[in-house]
Amino acid sequence: MVSGNLFHFRRNSWPPEEYINRATLQLLDFDSATPPEQALRRKLNSHASILKEFSITFMEAIKMIRLGIRLWHYVREEASYGRKAPIDPFTRESCKPSATQGVPLGGMGSGSISRGFRGEFRHFQILPGTCETSPMMANQFSIFISRDGGNKKYASVLAPGQHEGLGKSSDQGISSWGWNLTGQHSTYHALFPRAWTIYDGEPDPELKISCRQISPFIPHNYRESSLPTAVFVYTLVNTGKERAKVSLLFTWANSIGGVSHLTGDHVNEPFIGEDGVAGVLLHHKTAKDNPPVTYAIAACETQNVSVSVLPCFGLDEGSCITAKHMWGTMVQDGHFDRENFSKGRSMPSSPGETHCAAVSASTWVEPHGKCTVAFSVAWSSPKVKFCKGKSYHRRYTKYYGTSEKAAKDLVHDALTNYKLWEEEIEKWQNPILQDDRLPEWYKFTLFNELYFLVAGGTVWIDSSLPIEDSSGIKSLIVKNKKAKKNEGRVVHRSAVVVKEAAGSGSDTSADASRRFSDEEDSGTCRNLDGENYFPTPSNKSAEPLNDNDDVGKFLYLEGVEYIMWCTYDVHFYASFALLELFPKIELSIQREFANAVLAEDTRKVKFLAEGNWGIRKVKGAVPHDLGTHDPWHEMNAYNIHDTSRWKDLNPKFVLQVYRDFAATRDFSFGADVWPAVCAAIEYMEQFDRDNDGLIENDGFPDQTYDAWTVHGISTYCGSLWLAALQAAAAMAMQLGDQDFAEKCKGKFIKANAVFEEKLWNGSYFNYDSGSSSNSKSIQADQLAGQWYTAASGLPDLFDEYKIRSALQKIHDFNVMKVRGGRMGAVNGMHPNGKVDETCMQSREIWTGVTYAAAATMIHAGMKEQAFTTAEGIFIAGWSEEGFGYSFQTPEGWTMDGHFRSLIYMRPLSIWGMQWALSPSKTLLEAPKINIMDKTNVASVNENPSHNETAVRKMAKKVGCFSNAVFHCSC
Repeated sequence: MVSGNLFHFRRNSWPPEEYINRATLQLLDFDSATPPEQALRRKLNSHASILKEFSITFMEAIKMIRLGIRLWHYVREEASYGRKAPIDPFTRESCKPSATQGVPLGGMGSGSISRGFRGEFRHFQILPGTCETSPMMANQFSIFISRDGGNKKYASVLAPGQHEGLGKSSDQGISSWGWNLTGQHSTYHALFPRAWTIYDGEPDPELKISCRQISPFIPHNYRESSLPTAVFVYTLVNTGKERAKVSLLFTWANSIGGVSHLTGDHVNEPFIGEDGVAGVLLHHKTAKDNPPVTYAIAACETQNVSVSVLPCFGLDEGSCITAKHMWGTMVQDGHFDRENFSKGRSMPSSPGETHCAAVSASTWVEPHGKCTVAFSVAWSSPKVKFCKGKSYHRRYTKYYGTSEKAAKDLVHDALTNYKLWEEEIEKWQNPILQDDRLPEWYKFTLFNELYFLVAGGTVWIDSSLPIEDSSGIKSLIVKNKKAKKNEGRVVHRSAVVVKEAAGSGSDTSADASRRFSDEEDSGTCRNLDGENYFPTPSNKSAEPLNDNDDVGKFLYLEGVEYIMWCTYDVHFYASFALLELFPKIELSIQREFANAVLAEDTRKVKFLAEGNWGIRKVKGAVPHDLGTHDPWHEMNAYNIHDTSRWKDLNPKFVLQVYRDFAATRDFSFGADVWPAVCAAIEYMEQFDRDNDGLIENDGFPDQTYDAWTVHGISTYCGSLWLAALQAAAAMAMQLGDQDFAEKCKGKFIKANAVFEEKLWNGSYFNYDSGSSSNSKSIQADQLAGQWYTAASGLPDLFDEYKIRSALQKIHDFNVMKVRGGRMGAVNGMHPNGKVDETCMQSREIWTGVTYAAAATMIHAGMKEQAFTTAEGIFIAGWSEEGFGYSFQTPEGWTMDGHFRSLIYMRPLSIWGMQWALSPSKTLLEAPKINIMDKTNVASVNENPSHNETAVRKMAKKVGCFSNAVFHCSC
């Protein structure tokens, strides 16, 4: 970990006593009811401002007008088929985004529900690719307290009353509830995957309440982490002299967000399960033939806690039991009739009618006594269906089956196992939380950014085969004949002999002059043998995986506004989180992309930026994403540019594969993906047009900065290419392919000299080698290749002096010249200290890129600059003085704080910082390959840059493997 006191931050930047009375903390200090000191904190009465979205300038609008027109037509065309376009800047949610988000509920991949810091449930993502942002205000916890024989009573919803929608005609009866909480003495604490709300004498001055929210997100646990459930544990401490009867109420609407509760045919059903678990099942019939969803809300009855239910009440005056009547019953009695458990299913709701359910848990708390009450919610949607027809079973069905009754089993297991979950969560988090050398903001931001693995629209399926296609026929993706042929091509998983695999990879180089044929628009997908092929997760290797390694298939969105699965240029940044916490999922995703590299899909696509046509997936090219409406079967949902001409995707694939291989030492994985690595490298040769070993950009935004044009050699793509050549050579050496290693070595040495000659200016690497107004811009991401090189345990790409000089330039200009370093690193900065405003992306601060730059600084031994850089994202995004982006970190923001694309994948790259801080834990003897001295190729670069004034330093040599391909005289 880190050593020494590195930071200039307040040591106690979040003192608990500023938020909660210390005596209250001591009273609650048992059974995990007290939040950790290292947690994000907010008062419940904090102002939740409306977030401001970015806007483009007039000149940017002029440049993008043709793209805008084509995109508008495309969005309308997709809507005519009942589909949502993957990128739709024209449609706005009816609920404006606000600074209200908190820790989401549930594990990964089975749908998610977010819960705001003030207690509202919102952002329902039960159906894949769909996010219903509006809060369901009927979903609440409430409390009813009676003392002194009923002479003192308190009744309140446990959320402050300034929520949007209350008091309007559309609130459907819930304004009759007691919205009495001010939130002045109540505090929210967030440390994903848990959250605490402390009610310090609200609504009863003599009752201290802690509500602890727990979800089963447990690193390296591939079972519990897939479960769609969460637990709410209430700890009650009576500081008064009188005995208090306390009833807690959990209400839930039969809805999956939006207006789904009004569509009709929804049914509620009470249940009593084992171990005192009792509650209500809410069976939801979805629209548009989507799979049904069943909720379970429940509480656990104990010797001291009594549970009762109201299976069904409504939100309008015509309901048999209204929300107002339900509230009145609780105020008067504190519970419902026990006879309600014997009621069967309710009548189906009519269109326009809302069915809700309630679970009450009642207990007596003695003077100066303590009591614990636990609730749980679960949702069972066993089948995930994509827009174009294919359906799969979710991962949790492997353990709970596909019955609608699974929700009842899920809440039971949640209520009986949550303490074990917490033990594992604390065991994982404590070493970081207790490290005094790390700043507090980093500790909780590190864990809280993981919210995206739940709330980022994740889908985790159990099987690689679809349940059925759109016609109801079982889908047979791979013919037996082809499957056997593929099996014959797989090489034995030894650490040495993969010559055959490498050979098959070398046959996959793409013709630079490839043109799509005059086939039908529908096109075809073909494998390497020219057979019709659909690149799906069913293309497994010949050897079956051990059952412990079979983690199913995992998808996560680029962002809730950019609906594309596993966007690869962004996964490059985010994947450190998966590799650190769920490495088997990370390897599974890499296998998917390896399969895709070797496939083609000749169906024609119109690219909206230029209006030209091309084919959907070119053989040898890494796809931009795994699709939107038919993932795995129809990749590259992104259609702004032709990503087969992008220069960063293939190098990023090689780098991620090598990093994962080096970290896991999984030679089976290495052999499986090696043909794709070879193909990815050879595909890129077409972009080395002057045979100098270095690829060139093509004068359009042909990389992840897809609005920022690049000319000639670029520092971003060029450094990625250099790093990919080195990684490919290292992997070839490990897998015994000496010829390919020597080939990559030769290219690297040649290209490295050209890169430095063309781009190094004495203090940093220029944006590109062109002559445009921004060619000499300081790009925050200029050392992306060096980042991965260091993270993978490989020798540095450049001299130590140049690396540190470039990073210092980024720190001094891109970070510190923007609001004094309190916003993160702006993407582009002119050397005169003015922000590069070439396009909207050059002037934006990208959250994930800032974390990546900080990680690179850590690898270079510049820890203080690293944490100063990353702290800007915390200050602007997560702190109370910031813009309110906690638990919805956007892709980026402008210098005035206007966001673009909330809830975005790339900020997970903060785990790249953690990876850099603990290399001994994460890298298992990664290969050390000595790069030939730069002086050996000095003849290639006889005329150093005229700006270079510093003394050239020699890179520190790294010990060689005995069979290293880069020979030296160590």
